[in-house]
Amino acid sequence: MTQARLVVGPFNRVEGDLEVTLDVADGHVARAQVNAPLYRGFERMLEGRDPRDALVITPRICGICSISQSAAAARALGAAMGLTPTPQGAIATALIHAAENVADHLTHFHLFFMPDFARPDYSGRPWHLRAVERFTAMEGSAQRSAVQARAELLHVMGLMAGKWPHTLAIQPGGVTRAPGPREKARLGATLRAFRRYLETVLFGGRLEDFCALPDAAALLRWSGGDVALFLEIADDLGLHSLGRGAGRFLSFGAYPTHEGPCFAAGSLMQGQPGTVRPADIREDLSHAWMTGTAAHPLDGMTIPDEAMGDPGYSWCKAPRLAGLPMEVGALARQVVDGHPLALSLAVEGGVLARVGARLLELARTQILMERWVADLVPGESFMVQGSLPRDGIGEGLVEAARGALGHWIRIRNGRIATYQIIAPTTWNFSPRDAQGVAGPLEAALEGTPVEGPVPLAVQHVVRSFDPCMVCTVH
Repeated sequence: MTQARLVVGPFNRVEGDLEVTLDVADGHVARAQVNAPLYRGFERMLEGRDPRDALVITPRICGICSISQSAAAARALGAAMGLTPTPQGAIATALIHAAENVADHLTHFHLFFMPDFARPDYSGRPWHLRAVERFTAMEGSAQRSAVQARAELLHVMGLMAGKWPHTLAIQPGGVTRAPGPREKARLGATLRAFRRYLETVLFGGRLEDFCALPDAAALLRWSGGDVALFLEIADDLGLHSLGRGAGRFLSFGAYPTHEGPCFAAGSLMQGQPGTVRPADIREDLSHAWMTGTAAHPLDGMTIPDEAMGDPGYSWCKAPRLAGLPMEVGALARQVVDGHPLALSLAVEGGVLARVGARLLELARTQILMERWVADLVPGESFMVQGSLPRDGIGEGLVEAARGALGHWIRIRNGRIATYQIIAPTTWNFSPRDAQGVAGPLEAALEGTPVEGPVPLAVQHVVRSFDPCMVCTVH
């Protein structure tokens, strides 16, 4: 048996750093260790500040999912204040948040994931020349049209949030800007234009028809747009079985309105659905360069230990739900929501499942955004006021594009005593825990073929999780 150790990275086509150490045996990954090598300290920055500063500071964690951070901070503060957004404020918040998530899914597909298939390594494949024309980095025709469509979609931010990223529009009691009839009309026009792009270019068919696909076999028969090219590539390369996860999924529930979350909250373990008990979350520090013991985020601290040696190998903590690592993201959301296509994809749970679920969610969320715009009522209340407690706790659980995001705040004497954040990449890219159980990406990489110094199969698995490493370590 031939053995070797390979360190690969950075993988990102987005901000942040990532290193993966691979123990290779007979040409396949036998063991993986995922290292988040950048410590940033946002949680420590917040200590001692006015609790409202969280609304300003936490969105700066990330420039591409700042709305998600803002929404989580607002919900955590709202919980501490005993404040619930008005129904119209909740709809407006959902619309702002969903527009960012949809833009993120579009960016991931075109700029982060698909360019790997334009590499010369795949020359000779029947689809390669088409992939080169559509997805070559900086040059592909699909990329140019996607960037334009994304920019036009983000007009939603200008109309509803004033600016993007790092808006202050989302507050504990709703949103600061109440749209009028003119804004509602412009929002409708923006979403109609985005639907035209989706249906003519990306999907090559009606969104409702894509959302009605019952299983993975039906998905692979989809014949329209760039989605069809991706599916042809996935089928040829066997992406359905590459990077299989452990089958444990978590969602905090996406886009809460007065009727409840539009995508359900819950968990799925080995095909068995369950409820989410945030009290069962612990962050394990055994393999992180951190001082302390495993704790719930309300009781946790972020104290770096730069002198720590083995067994530490990452700045990232290891969040666990009831002692188990959980995969988060679009696949988890759609599985927990019970969509038949997602449930079928999750049986394999590999690269095809994660990317296919993002496409499914993109289509479903567009339909939701259209409904929310129709439900906006100019003249109604979009904000309710409240006051901060001198002492209190709050929990803000939302769904970013990459998965479950949680903020936990403890207030003492009118100031932030502790503030803890678990981001989606913290879940997916966590190191091992005290029991030696691998994090979701580490487990998914086991068995992956390794060919050459920059193995493409490994890259496909890593990018199927869509890493955003600056969100990982706070």
